[in-house]
Amino acid sequence: MARTLLILGAGTAGTIVANRMVRMLPPDQWRVLVVDPDAWHLYQPGLLLLPFGVYNAADLLRRRAPTLSPEVTLLPAAVQRIDPATRKVTLSGDQVLDYDLLVVATGSHPAFGDLEGLTGPGWREKAHDFYTLEGSMALRGALDGFTGGRVVVHLHELPIKCPVAPLEMAFLTEAMLTERGLRADSTVTYVTPLDAAFTKPVAARQLGDMLARRGIDVVTDFAAASVQGEKGQLTAYDGRTVDYDLLITTPVHRGAPAIHDSGMGDDLGFVQVDPHTLQSRHWPHVFAIGDAADCPTSKAGSVAHFQAEGLSDNLLRAAQGRSPRPEFDGHANCFIETGHGKAILIDFNYETQPLPGRFPVPGVGPFVLLDESPVNHWGKLGFRSLYWQLLLPGHGLPMDPRMAMAGKWSA
Repeated sequence: MARTLLILGAGTAGTIVANRMVRMLPPDQWRVLVVDPDAWHLYQPGLLLLPFGVYNAADLLRRRAPTLSPEVTLLPAAVQRIDPATRKVTLSGDQVLDYDLLVVATGSHPAFGDLEGLTGPGWREKAHDFYTLEGSMALRGALDGFTGGRVVVHLHELPIKCPVAPLEMAFLTEAMLTERGLRADSTVTYVTPLDAAFTKPVAARQLGDMLARRGIDVVTDFAAASVQGEKGQLTAYDGRTVDYDLLITTPVHRGAPAIHDSGMGDDLGFVQVDPHTLQSRHWPHVFAIGDAADCPTSKAGSVAHFQAEGLSDNLLRAAQGRSPRPEFDGHANCFIETGHGKAILIDFNYETQPLPGRFPVPGVGPFVLLDESPVNHWGKLGFRSLYWQLLLPGHGLPMDPRMAMAGKWSA
């Protein structure tokens, strides 16, 4: 009987791995099953740009089944519980699956309820998110009708998907207000629990300087306790308040409830893995990838892309009874939209901070690292086609998934 590779989640990470593994594993010995309850695949990077009219909802959605190879079996169900001791997964409807190897790719999800009052009065009227399709669409309507006032872009707490996204939202909102002639009648404030604009010091300095040049106020070390929607006020645990006419907030993200309920995750519900092999620290037949893993790197699509090649090799090794190898170095890169048709690109890993240089071809580019460029902006827009045509099918890009130092220099 064929053995089973079971993948929980068919987002970016799960889809790439499924499409790679169905080509790598002997079809007469293995079957690849993917479980996901949603019939649609969402291109999540587009949620940042949808409020500004760059995309419509239809541009970001595709039917899930065609994004998977025909040899992959898709089960439209929700995961209720995982029992790694018996290698069983219980789905909605009490269906039970047995597996030989398990990949957890259940992603991360905004925990709106973690900030008191956020979803109370004014929710999706004066207070918005952009990490869900519904939230991004509602924010688009709010921005379209905005005629000036106090805009607050708020980061509640880490971890979140794509840690630079709230900064991008601040830059893009300020640029939109300027282009619409509303900047003189508006203030833009970036509120963060961090002591700087970003977690990486080199990038934080540059981004902080850009915020200052654009007249975006920054409130640091702000641990938000509650939102008072009736008053349009954000309150910190230390008593400080920030008033708003329009709040754009990013809540902390948590892992899938099934991970927490199964006792397989940390306090936030992320699977604890070796950061280089992506193998579970507790169950050798379990791996996790992308946002579902507790790796100390960004929860971003690029990370899932870079992880996928090494994880695929390690899954093949596991299927052959061999030990995994430390393939992943924490590599991440992010295009940071700064408005006015420009963007910054940063490239880093576990050990190395973002550095200036050229990417991906050393000395040539075409992308500029740690500096604003129109080419970087077009690179971000062009990535959507690469995503659907190359990365999601598991073909990857013609570059080493590990971070390269060639073409970079000290900041």
